[in-house]
Amino acid sequence: MSGGGGPTMGASQERTAAAGGPTDAGKVLTLRPRRVLRLAWAGSVLVVALFVAIAIVLRNTDTGVYFRFADQVSMVLLGLLIAAGLLLLARPRVRADAEGVQVRNILQTRYFPWGEVMAVAFPDGASWARLDLPDDEYLPVLAVQAVDRTYAVDGIRALRALRAAAHTAPTAGGPTAPAPAGTDPGATPSMKPATTSAAGDAAPAAENAARPVTADGPPIGDADRN
Repeated sequence: MSGGGGPTMGASQERTAAAGGPTDAGKVLTLRPRRVLRLAWAGSVLVVALFVAIAIVLRNTDTGVYFRFADQVSMVLLGLLIAAGLLLLARPRVRADAEGVQVRNILQTRYFPWGEVMAVAFPDGASWARLDLPDDEYLPVLAVQAVDRTYAVDGIRALRALRAAAHTAPTAGGPTAPAPAGTDPGATPSMKPATTSAAGDAAPAAENAARPVTADGPPIGDADRN
């Protein structure tokens, strides 16, 4: 794989409740852009170093303009602001588990259960992946970019595997058996028939017990006495 390894799978228990993040039902897949992440950090460091150098040199250079200490501080702060803007490109991230997927782009973070994701797509010629949603909507996934090549391919496959597993997983408790014909599924079973049956079975037994018993035969009934 390019970029020093593929998507990371960690057994973290981190919950992103504030952003509606996925609950940890097993391992969590984490994806971040590789090349853009390195370029963003390198560019930020270079910009800060360049503006610091300019602030120092301009104070000691005879340009006809007098630079005060406040001007130097302003120049450094300007470099820091530009560096912070470049670091926004390093924000995209995807976290997914068996329950759903959380997508963080540059300015927003959204979470979707797998039941709401129609497909994990990477259209031909696109610069990054996307989640296809109901009603012909989609969400760009900036964390999976075409410039990362093999890493992006592995990330797409992992996301699709999680979605497929979620859609094919059996429901808890299994299917419910249908109710017998002619009965109300929501009715509460009554104990009255069982009580009536027990009383009916006890009456013949009491009658037999009251009959006299001969020495060598069964109880004598009213017909036998006659």
